[in-house]
Amino acid sequence: MPRAGLKAFGSWRWLPFVPTLLLLVLVPSPRHGGGFQTGALAEEIRESAIAGTWYPSSPVELRRQVAGFLDQAPAAQASGRIVALVAPHAGYAYSGQVAAHAYKQITSERAFDTVVVIAPSHRIRFSGVAVYDRGGFRTPLGVVPLDRELIDALKKRDPRIRYVPEAHSQEHALEIQLPFLQVLLPAAKLVPLLMGDQDWATCQWLSEAIAETVRGKSVLVVASTDLSHFHAAEAARRLDHGVVERVSAFDPQGLSRDLGSGRCEACGGGPLVAAMLAARKLGADHARVLEYAHSGDVTGEQGRVVGYMAAALWAGSGGGDGKEPSLDGRPAIASGLTPEEKGELHRMARKSIEAHFRREDPPRLQLDSPRLKEPRGAFVTLKKRGELRGCIGHIVATDPLGQTVSEMAAAAAFQDPRFPALTEGELGDLEIEISVLTPLQRIHRPEEITVGVHGIYLKRGGRSGLLLPQVATEQGWDRTAFLEGTCRKAGLPADAWKDPETEIYIFSADVF
Repeated sequence: MPRAGLKAFGSWRWLPFVPTLLLLVLVPSPRHGGGFQTGALAEEIRESAIAGTWYPSSPVELRRQVAGFLDQAPAAQASGRIVALVAPHAGYAYSGQVAAHAYKQITSERAFDTVVVIAPSHRIRFSGVAVYDRGGFRTPLGVVPLDRELIDALKKRDPRIRYVPEAHSQEHALEIQLPFLQVLLPAAKLVPLLMGDQDWATCQWLSEAIAETVRGKSVLVVASTDLSHFHAAEAARRLDHGVVERVSAFDPQGLSRDLGSGRCEACGGGPLVAAMLAARKLGADHARVLEYAHSGDVTGEQGRVVGYMAAALWAGSGGGDGKEPSLDGRPAIASGLTPEEKGELHRMARKSIEAHFRREDPPRLQLDSPRLKEPRGAFVTLKKRGELRGCIGHIVATDPLGQTVSEMAAAAAFQDPRFPALTEGELGDLEIEISVLTPLQRIHRPEEITVGVHGIYLKRGGRSGLLLPQVATEQGWDRTAFLEGTCRKAGLPADAWKDPETEIYIFSADVF
């Protein structure tokens, strides 16, 4: 793999949370079992390299641990046909709960015959992509069989997909995904791919090979990646936010560019970009980051952490949420929240503002709802007698929805630089409007914007601006006026949206 690729994606970095002694124990070549014939090849089972270290060696304990992670993850999102998942590859003690947010999207209604897992190679340098075609992969839960038909088709489609004998023997990033798949898809077959090169060109041709080979079949694509490595927690969050932003916007090219420039980090950046490209070719039109955390959230150590993310990509999702009738001329996109949950968010927003005056801690959730604990982007808009009094929010989902609404309500009241801080005497006239956002989606044609449905976020250079969907409706703007207004909000010329260097993103919102 070229040095540039190493710098871009950090694929040779190693997770720090397995003692050195255990790493030395894992170095010898794995045992190979089997001997029955399948076609022209004898089965050579790839034995587990990490059972007993990265996850339990006991089948009972392993199944119980995976089931426990899944039980604690939020319910599956109703967002169309699932095409791809993104899951971390650290030891289960550190990233298993994050991974469960991705795998929870697999339900009995969303079963698959085959799973293509794309992972980085941490130990061995080689060119192209290594596929294991000798036999199944063993974990304490049994052997995951190979989909030889698809493997042969991939190898025939592109000779750069080949068997590299030493590549898979000790690699953890692919194996760590298998117990989740065995619990949820016990009959599924496996196509195991390790990327030696992780550059943009490799991601492109690999995604094309996958898409052309699996199109029309019941196949799930899984990208195995961790995010930044060994930074202090605050710096890690800043770096990881770059990945979260690009994935949420379904922008694989922008992600590849940011990884190459060092704006963000991911040790499985290549698999992530390739999976996003393949998912797009297979009809996916919507991506959502389901969870973000870092190792310090488990260990308490904040000085040197590793970032983890779970995400999903859907096809035919309409942005992940179906349209609802408009209320009072405002756009309304179904967020999946119940009336009780929306009422709880309004309570938290108002109580958060009132707590400021009483110098009390922010309010806590009274409603035990997994949807209010999901990371979601949201804005809180304050109005006084119909006039804007403050509006602040988070575009990208990094914190639980309830926490985001509580914090943004206080920020809109006291930190919006366009207005003086709210006074206690204004509380009686205060109207609170909450906008729960769908993830950003990058567009390349203005015609993709639907006034009354979409909000706009655009950026060029160091400037950026956002206008919520309801702004265009309230102002009576057409598409061009909406774009121009967003440019002015960003401090850019009104026609900056025509500049090829300007990145334009759309999103929808459930406004209540």
